[in-house]
Amino acid sequence: MADRPRIDPLQILTEASEVAADHPLDLEDLLRALASLVRKVVDYQLFAVLLADSDGSMTIRYSIGYRPDLVSMLRVRPGEGITGHAAQFRETVVVDDVRNDPRYLMAVDAVRSEIAVPLVARGKLVGVIDLQSPAPGSFGEEERGILELIASRFSLAIDAAQLFQQTASQNETLHTLTEIAQEFSQILRLEELLEKISSLVRNLVRYDALSIYLREGEMLKHYFGVRFDERVQWQTMPMGEGVVGAAAQTKRPVLIQDTDEDERYVAAVEGIRSEVAVPLILKDEMIGVLDLESDQVGSFSAEHMRVLSLLAPQIASAIENARLYEEVARSRQRYKSNLEAARELQRYLLPNGHPEFEGIEVAARNRPAAEVSGDLYDFHPTPGECFGALSGDVSGKGAAAALYAALTSGLIRSLAAKHHQPKVLLGAINRALLERQIEARYLVALYAHWEPAEKTMTIANAGHPPPLLMRGGKVETIEVGGTPLGLFPGGEYDEVTIQTQPGDVFVTASDGVSEAYNAEGEQYGEERLTALLLGLPNATPVELLDAIFADVQRFSGREMPADDCTVVIIRTT
Repeated sequence: MADRPRIDPLQILTEASEVAADHPLDLEDLLRALASLVRKVVDYQLFAVLLADSDGSMTIRYSIGYRPDLVSMLRVRPGEGITGHAAQFRETVVVDDVRNDPRYLMAVDAVRSEIAVPLVARGKLVGVIDLQSPAPGSFGEEERGILELIASRFSLAIDAAQLFQQTASQNETLHTLTEIAQEFSQILRLEELLEKISSLVRNLVRYDALSIYLREGEMLKHYFGVRFDERVQWQTMPMGEGVVGAAAQTKRPVLIQDTDEDERYVAAVEGIRSEVAVPLILKDEMIGVLDLESDQVGSFSAEHMRVLSLLAPQIASAIENARLYEEVARSRQRYKSNLEAARELQRYLLPNGHPEFEGIEVAARNRPAAEVSGDLYDFHPTPGECFGALSGDVSGKGAAAALYAALTSGLIRSLAAKHHQPKVLLGAINRALLERQIEARYLVALYAHWEPAEKTMTIANAGHPPPLLMRGGKVETIEVGGTPLGLFPGGEYDEVTIQTQPGDVFVTASDGVSEAYNAEGEQYGEERLTALLLGLPNATPVELLDAIFADVQRFSGREMPADDCTVVIIRTT
C-alpha cells in the first residue's frame, strides 16, 4: 500500500460536511459521494454501506468490488459478523487479520483486514460503513479516526435522505392507488361502480357519510349516498350552493373543518361537523362531486383532500365510461348490426387465403375473437417476380383494432411496391404509422419475402411471435426480433435469410394461438403446436390450417377464441 500524506482531521471534517450538504435528499448520490470521499483518504479493495431495515437487519445499499449476486443476497443480523458486531454495540471494529477472527463472514476469499464503522443518528442505528482489504493490518488508528469523523457527518445526512425516500415512497403508493382506480373502468354498470368507489374511499379516508353527485345541466343530482353503511338519498343541489355546489362551481376541492363555522354548509342530515368535497373533472369538464362528511370536527385533513384529488380523475373517467356504456347498451342492436356489416366488409379486405405462386404453396386463415378482428395478413407480388407475405396483430381487439388493421393493410399495399426488402418495408410502415399518431395503438408484424430464383426466404420481425420452420422431421424456431410498429420512432429491424429445401414448411401464428387457454387456465403453447406439426409431416398448407384451428378449438373448448387467431403457412415445393 503506497504511503499517503498525513490527513488533517479538520480538513476531512469540513470536506465531509460539504459533501453531505451537497447531496441532501438523493440517497444514491449521497452514498456514491461518501465512497468517493473515503477513497481519497483510505485504501480499500471492497467498500460497502449497509443500512438498517425495520427489523434491525442490514442490507447493502451501495458497494464497490462486490459481486452483484452477493449484494442482492447478503442480509446481516445484529451481532452477526464484524459489521453486525459494529451495529449491535455501535462501536468501530478493526480487524488486522480476518482469518484469526471468528466473527468474520467469509464472502471474499482474498480479504485479510476489515474495518466496520457504525452510522448513528438521532440516537438510532442508521447503518455501517464497511471497508475490506487483501493486505493484513490495512486499517490502523488513523484510518479509524478518519472514518469515524466522516461517519459523524454522513449519519444524519443518510438518515434524512432515507426519510425523504420514505415520503417519496408514500407518494408513490398513492400514485399506485390511482392506477388501481383505473380498474374501475372495467365496471360498466354505474350502480356497481359507485358502490365500488365508496368501498375504496373508505379504505383510504374514514367517513360517516359519502355522496356522489353528477351534473345534469346546472344542477347536481344525488346519484349515490351511504351513511353508516346504509344507502341514503339526498336532494339535488344547484351549482354554487353548499359545500358540494362550491366545489362544483370553482372546480376546486373544498375542506371544511367545522361546519358550524362555515356559512357555505347546507345541512342535509343532522350531526355533520366536518366535510370535504372534491370535484370530478374529465377533460376540463366538471361531471360531478365526491363528498365526504363526518360527525367529528376536523376529521379531514389536507392530506385526505390530496389523496381524494389524486383519485378523482380516475373516478370521473370510470363514471363517464359507465354512463357511456349504458347509452351504448340502449342501442345495442343497432351497434351489433353495424359490427356485423363491418365484419362482412373485413372479409373482403383480407386477400384470398390460398394464392398460387411459383415454388411455394400458401394458405392463411383468420378467426376473430369478436365481430371484427385486429389481426391481418396480406400477400402480394414484388419486383423481380418475387412474393411477399405479411402477418400482423394490432394491439387490442374489436372495431378500433380492426380499423387500425384496415389502415395498416392499405399502407402495406402502397409501401410494398417501393420497398421489398423485409426490414426496409417494416421501417417504412413504422414511420407511416407514427406520422398518423394514433394513440395507444401499435402493430406487431412479420414479413417474409420469397425469391423463387434463389430459393430463399427472407424474414423480418417487428414484435410478432417468431415463425416456425419444419424441415426433415424437426421443427425449429426462427429467432429474429424487432420492436412493434407505430410505437417508437427510429425502429430497427433484423432479418434472416434462409436457403430453403423442397418440403420446408414455414408457420406463422399470432399470439391468439399460442396463448389460447383451456378451462384449467393452461395455455396452448408452442410445444403443442410443434407436436401437431410433427404429426402431419406430409400435410398440405390447407390441411395444416384445418388441423391447427381444430386442435386449438378442441383444447380451449371455445367456439369463439378469446383472442384473434391468424395462421399463415408457406410450403416450398
